[in-house]
Amino acid sequence: MQKVTMKTKAKKAWRKPSLYGPDIDLSVYTDQAEEQMPVKDLRELPGQISEESREAGITLESGCRSGSFFQIDHSVVLASSYESGLEVMNISDALQEYDWLSAFLWKAVSVDSDKYTAQSELNRHNGYFLRALPGHKVVFPLQACLFMKQEGLAQNVHNIIIAEEGSEMHIITGCATALSVQEGLHIGISEFYIKKNARITFTMIHNWSEKIVVRPRSAAIVYDNGVFLSNYICMKPVKSLQMYPTAYCAGADSTVRFNSIVSAEKGSDIDIGSRVFLKAAGSRAEVIARAVSTGGTVKARGHLIGEVAGIKAHLECRGLLLSDEGIIHAIPELEGRADNIDMSHEAAVGRINEEEIQYLMARGLRDDEAKAAVVRGFLDVEIKGLPEQLQKEIKNALKIKEKGNYLL
Repeated sequence: MQKVTMKTKAKKAWRKPSLYGPDIDLSVYTDQAEEQMPVKDLRELPGQISEESREAGITLESGCRSGSFFQIDHSVVLASSYESGLEVMNISDALQEYDWLSAFLWKAVSVDSDKYTAQSELNRHNGYFLRALPGHKVVFPLQACLFMKQEGLAQNVHNIIIAEEGSEMHIITGCATALSVQEGLHIGISEFYIKKNARITFTMIHNWSEKIVVRPRSAAIVYDNGVFLSNYICMKPVKSLQMYPTAYCAGADSTVRFNSIVSAEKGSDIDIGSRVFLKAAGSRAEVIARAVSTGGTVKARGHLIGEVAGIKAHLECRGLLLSDEGIIHAIPELEGRADNIDMSHEAAVGRINEEEIQYLMARGLRDDEAKAAVVRGFLDVEIKGLPEQLQKEIKNALKIKEKGNYLL
């Protein structure tokens, strides 16, 4: 009965445009994809797929990962856990195996939010199910990759991530396209459930092509004393990216942090944001965004909603313009609905300080090296609460982007 209801809602919302970002004609993309053969090990992947995946934070060696999920177009080629207490599955298989899982489907994200959520329900192409069992603390990060290989494809995935009571897991998810792919559409629905005393660190690294359209729709529900840390990095060109992940601090003393680092080249239209509803006493939220424009457009949104007394939240957005053609629009919002709340925000957009450049050049750096050093320092955001290994991997991902000369 629930599935029929969801389908009905989705059909009614199929033509409903999003409130944010340019509207996209879904009919120009194909839903038909060639089946990809499964692999037993990520080292069996073709060289081109391996290389592009590495730039999205994916490693082929299993020794430093607790599990791996890899999907090419519509085919899940690998879903494997390397330790007990952790489940890694194709979402389609998980829904068949666990009757209770359907209760989590479309609970955090509304199926009729817009045409993209509707499309994901009506034409779902797998996705991942990740679950840490009660009390289990994952030692090494878990990795998941959603890869687009076919030209002009629509990839619609639905992911569910559950941290059971007292558990902890760190996830690195990479999205990438083959070098040969020029155009495509990626719709990703991700629902996170962080139960009492549990913790999820979720780091997403995007490595798209210049004409790819991306529409993630994500939400997290955090229960008593739970922690949800979300890190997003997109430093390569993309035609259109629109995302506004939402978190609900539903339990007492729950914590949410969103960190975003993006760069927009000429031709890129990036509309990102994060929203947190603080619904329980003692809940905490922090939203930090860094945006660089080398000619593209960035809209950086942030919305904090304090619904009860005793909450604390902070919003910070900083933008750096490296081109006269670039546009950065910071849109911070604070919404207080109760007495005795502590909410603050700061936003700033500007250009590189020439005095800093002159200082660095006086110390022996060339002009381009000095600018790169300033940008690198601007993007070096301290992400609180990350394990040391994960901190190093995020810094390494930023170094890879810099070597690709996407900033200057």
